[in-house]
Amino acid sequence: MSGLIFAGPMKKRIKRTYRIARYVVYRQTIVEPIDHLWTFIGAFVGIGAVGLIQHTNFGREDNVFLIGSFGASAVLVFGATNSPLAQPRNLVLGHFVSAVMGVIIQKLFPGMPWLSASLSVSLAIVSMQMTKSMHPPGGATALIANIGSEKIKQLGFGYVFFPVLSGVLILLLVALAVNNIPKHRNYPYRK
Repeated sequence: MSGLIFAGPMKKRIKRTYRIARYVVYRQTIVEPIDHLWTFIGAFVGIGAVGLIQHTNFGREDNVFLIGSFGASAVLVFGATNSPLAQPRNLVLGHFVSAVMGVIIQKLFPGMPWLSASLSVSLAIVSMQMTKSMHPPGGATALIANIGSEKIKQLGFGYVFFPVLSGVLILLLVALAVNNIPKHRNYPYRK
């Protein structure tokens, strides 16, 4: 009988939580049709600039400048400009601390990819939490330092600066320019 007493309030709480979650997801996905164009332009120019520098300075055989985590960063800084995870501080500091963690762990456990990969991602997440710079693509940046090609591993701490920080700064500059062209968009996000 006592289980039935709590069923009513619990059911209301579940329905309310569901409505709130649905609203949050809905609000996160609402964009004006013109925003699709600006998202495309920003992502194209940002990733294109990083890729062009890779191609002209390093050639196709040394593909170390264009790392996968930049694609995920582009989703945030061009497609979810108002997300706290996409803000400049999180973008730059999140990648930086993650790259540092990734390189440190790779140097400590070079022949154990399962251990270095799991440690680097875990420590990168905790480091981003501690520095209040959560940027989910940072986890991939730490992982790439451990499972990337031998050329990436040979960069050592150079990986933190080239490709990570240099690529992130290119994405940031493009995001600051492109996301502030239309009057209804702003980056960094201001209420």
